[in-house]
Amino acid sequence: MIPTLNEAAHVESVLAGVLAEQPSFRGFQVVVADGGSTDGTVALVEALRQKHPALSLIHNDDRIQSAGVNLAVRKFGAGADVLIRCDAHSHYPPRYCARLIETMTARGADAVVVPMDSRSGGNCVQRAVAWVSNSPVGTGGSAHRGGHRNGFVDHGHHAAFRLDTFRKVGGYDETFTHNEDAEFDCRQRALGGKIYLDSEIRIGYQARATLAGLGRQYFRYGAGRSRTVRRHPGSARLRQLMVPAHLLLTAVCLSVAPWVPQLLAWPIVYLLVLAATSGYFAVRHRSWCGLATGPAAAVMHTAWGCGFLGALVLRREQVWQASAQPPLEVAGPLFES
Repeated sequence: MIPTLNEAAHVESVLAGVLAEQPSFRGFQVVVADGGSTDGTVALVEALRQKHPALSLIHNDDRIQSAGVNLAVRKFGAGADVLIRCDAHSHYPPRYCARLIETMTARGADAVVVPMDSRSGGNCVQRAVAWVSNSPVGTGGSAHRGGHRNGFVDHGHHAAFRLDTFRKVGGYDETFTHNEDAEFDCRQRALGGKIYLDSEIRIGYQARATLAGLGRQYFRYGAGRSRTVRRHPGSARLRQLMVPAHLLLTAVCLSVAPWVPQLLAWPIVYLLVLAATSGYFAVRHRSWCGLATGPAAAVMHTAWGCGFLGALVLRREQVWQASAQPPLEVAGPLFES
């Protein structure tokens, strides 16, 4: 299942890789759920449909990924065993689907998640964002962002699910535009699901090309995480809480500094860390683009923290209750078009 929205530059290559695996499976279906693309994505998928009967296109009126995935399951999930989610803006290794199912079977997992490595192609900002995103400065040490360990985890980049478990958990929460995967994993674990991270199956991701676009992206990430930690209080991690805490502490230090100048030590240390980050990546990659990693990290931290705190103030959440979770129903047979 591939949700799309204006992915004409990437969707053909993703579909080519996935469709190449069709001979390896019985009952193989690829579903693209398009959220209203205006760049030619739909025309490209329609053209491929003429050559590949296993490919279907549906229209996702809600536009967001969570709704698109659920819609595909409702329409095509009856009779299927495994759901594999691909994102059109990513790069996938050969035999991606087959390797996911091999891992799921070998480990007895309900879901398999994978690491996502930001790719350093494109302009200088994209390179800087990719370099810092794959480092602890950008990720806080998250296992599925640049990590290399295997094992059962709380969360990772979504790849494959046993469909009966996905439906039992209720699918994605369609009120989430971002962080729907982490929120889903909280429910999945609470209902007994096991999530396995296979660090040998790695996907690539093209980073945002501008700092403004990066800021919007991370603001939404922070807002989504704020909702998740309040809906599932036990899911909060120290590295996540440190970001809004740092933002609040910096604001307090700058506000009080005229009277207590010693408090400037905190923001000064932070700026020194950013400067060291810029210098490190510039030297490591022998590129002036490395100097942009510090500013990119600052945008990521600030936008994420603002999103987290903004949602905390503006949006109320109720604690999730397992007893109130309805399953995700399916309405049609496999291969419905």
